[in-house]
Amino acid sequence: MKSSARILVVDDDADLGKMCAETFSRRGYEAKATTSAPAALQELEKGSDYRVVLTDLMMPDMDGIELLKRAKETTERLDFIVMTSYGTIDNAVEAMKLGAADYITKPFKLDVLVMAVERILEVQDLENEVVRLRSELEGRFKFDNIIGESPKMQRVYELIESVSQTDANVLVQGATGTGKELVAKAIHYNSGRKEKPFVKVDCAALTETLLESELFGHVKGSFTGATRDREGRFRTADGGTIFLDEIGNIPITIQTKLLRVIQDSQFEPVGGDQTIAVDVRVIAATNEDLAAAVKDGRFRSDLFYRLNVITIDLPPLCERKEDISPLVASFLVHYREKNNRDITSISRPALHKLMSYDWPGNVRELENMIERAVILCKGDTIEPTDLPLPEDASTIPDMHEKSLEQALDEVEKKIILSTLAAQEGNKLAAAKALGISRASLYNKLKKHAITDSA
Repeated sequence: MKSSARILVVDDDADLGKMCAETFSRRGYEAKATTSAPAALQELEKGSDYRVVLTDLMMPDMDGIELLKRAKETTERLDFIVMTSYGTIDNAVEAMKLGAADYITKPFKLDVLVMAVERILEVQDLENEVVRLRSELEGRFKFDNIIGESPKMQRVYELIESVSQTDANVLVQGATGTGKELVAKAIHYNSGRKEKPFVKVDCAALTETLLESELFGHVKGSFTGATRDREGRFRTADGGTIFLDEIGNIPITIQTKLLRVIQDSQFEPVGGDQTIAVDVRVIAATNEDLAAAVKDGRFRSDLFYRLNVITIDLPPLCERKEDISPLVASFLVHYREKNNRDITSISRPALHKLMSYDWPGNVRELENMIERAVILCKGDTIEPTDLPLPEDASTIPDMHEKSLEQALDEVEKKIILSTLAAQEGNKLAAAKALGISRASLYNKLKKHAITDSA
């Protein structure tokens, strides 16, 4: 806001300095004028949070360039505009080399001066927002903020910490909802590439043609609908990290091109002949067994070995139930603040109910359940009735008067219903969580007479 921007005017012409200060004050800024560089330094040393200094270059006792040098020694987050006459332009250029943001020649119109200051303030605001967002991202994706106290998660933390300090390619393996993207971001934001882009590509969400264009870009006219050049995600991620989610879904034809960019750091866009060089770290993720895909001929062995330099295996939540309690505590705090709800705790019976469930949707399913409970809870404590978990899919059916095939069908139906509930009815997500194709899921839904209202 303008009212928070403080401006200091330094000019031995007291009338000019006063006029400039009054102009800024009328526009809602806090402005003060001094008539000498030593007085200006004293004002800045008070820690008054000035954002812009307007200073004349030619002044007795200490000129504007010396003031700039001295002020920059104590703070870098202060921008200078030097005011100079036509005959001292060379001095203004020197001031710019020393770090001045702009200069303006006398005589000047006050509106021009105000515009120069406001341009600088806009840049400062943008820079501050970038710093804030980067700090927020780094804090959110610090590896020690991935919640889990179990030995398996401690091992994951150790791997993230070690691999973050390298440029090695990483393969993150785990079921849907275990937090593969969170791990990838933790690696990136704790690495030397954290100032550069983190770019995600969902390899399962695009057709072969669109995926190739998404990864490598295309030139105008290379295929129907290519009405303009497209940069592609590898170029966007240059200097940073590209996260290839569900990499097992990449067609063999594109795997060949992906192998080349990983080996040689270069590629050609679709329909183009210009070779593009990039410096990108690759983190891939999958919820399927890529080694088995290699044996089946669905995944190139050489690409698998290139990606599999470091492997991080994320355990499903059912294998680390000791982490449910700290996860619940974290989600409870987050969602009560997000939804402005006065929920203070979760009861022991409710926590026991959560611990007794196998969580086929993993951490994501648990998070969704806690968010729902926080929103709908009637009191200040989450109770078992606030947690409408589906019937435990691990329950073995009564075998009395049932064949083995009938019993297995019953278990399969329970698992499908539980997974659909965990994925909030999203059949594509449920198929992924079950490790089957969408077509196979639809066949099983028909087999068990499971409808959307079931």
